[in-house]
Amino acid sequence: MMYQSEAVQTTADKTAIFLSVLCSLHCLVTPVALVMMPSLVGLGLEDEAFHLWMVVAVVPLSLFALTMGCRKHKNASVLVLGLAGLAVLCSPFIIGHEALGEWGERGLTLLGAAMIALSHFRNFSLCRVCQPTEATS
Repeated sequence: MMYQSEAVQTTADKTAIFLSVLCSLHCLVTPVALVMMPSLVGLGLEDEAFHLWMVVAVVPLSLFALTMGCRKHKNASVLVLGLAGLAVLCSPFIIGHEALGEWGERGLTLLGAAMIALSHFRNFSLCRVCQPTEATS
């Protein structure tokens, strides 16, 4: 029987994985799509706002899901990997686009997203192994 907090944590892990993959796809596909279909330039997909909104969504969701999971499975390495991934994902905002260049920013974003997705996958897997103990009456 899955408790409500476990269901929320599982949903948060799955959502964070989805957002990390979406962010990676955005980084990889947008330049090609803009070259293939110049009319997409007007949508602002290359805009920093997309990256910012993804970070705004991923950071609290990841912190919540990884913290809840680590309380359950007691494997701090999952949280450490997730925090490192979040730091890498946020680093282009701190370092600046000018210093990194487009490919440096893209590389850090992809690396951070991959680290976050891996940490959530491990968190989800470890939480599934941990079964709540049934209270004996």
